[in-house]
Amino acid sequence: AWMTSFREQNRLEGEQLPLIVNTCNFNKPPEGEPALLSLDEARTVFHEMGHGLHGLLSDVTYPRISGTNVVRDFVELPSQIYEHWLESDPVLARMTHYKTGEQIPEALLQRMRAARQAGQGFETVEFTSSALLDMDYHAEGLGPDGDVDAFERQVLDGIEMPKEISLRHASTHFLHIFSGDGYAAGYYSYMWSEVLDADGFGAFKEAGDPFDPATAERLYTYIYSAGGSRDYGEAYRLFRGRDPEIGGLLEGRGFLETAEG
Repeated sequence: AWMTSFREQNRLEGEQLPLIVNTCNFNKPPEGEPALLSLDEARTVFHEMGHGLHGLLSDVTYPRISGTNVVRDFVELPSQIYEHWLESDPVLARMTHYKTGEQIPEALLQRMRAARQAGQGFETVEFTSSALLDMDYHAEGLGPDGDVDAFERQVLDGIEMPKEISLRHASTHFLHIFSGDGYAAGYYSYMWSEVLDADGFGAFKEAGDPFDPATAERLYTYIYSAGGSRDYGEAYRLFRGRDPEIGGLLEGRGFLETAEG
């Protein structure tokens, strides 16, 4: 799935409205059956809508800094923070069984939330090791005659990678960093964005309402509408009132006890 901006909002030569398209690939339903989304597919819809809103709500002068034209460290925040509303109580309360009209049972909701935390220790090490390998490739360099396998082993030995866990992306198929420069030395940004989105949605939790108007206004003003017009650290502090903290990510991955736990 992806978001495409065919025309970016700007005011450089008069008001230019954005033209945004979200494209998603979902399984077709059996003939005669309604189209239903899995939880992962619904999360994809929310994710891409976050990107879409980043483009649609842009309010800047120059097209170069419009919408999603922001630094790599910041581009996934508007999309990933939007995913949190999918599992918020007011949104879940509107989801009903397509045949019976019944709401999702609370016991099932608890199992769904618990399932997201299953295996997170493994996945975190798996991802982080690939991100560190990416950094070392671009910091040290290997040269045209370098031994890829030996370099990979050297990096993993240096971080004391558990032998029971493999890299998410071994060097020979690490397309993120070798198929273009978009994520070269930037694979870490996925997890950094999770730090931002978990901490950012924490502002709504602290307000006691996922639709708190004052918090939503700050999110719109400093994140969704600002594009690349502000330094991203300053923009986040204006929204959140402080620098991002890692606690939200750790809690979301099940590494911290919650108030309920």
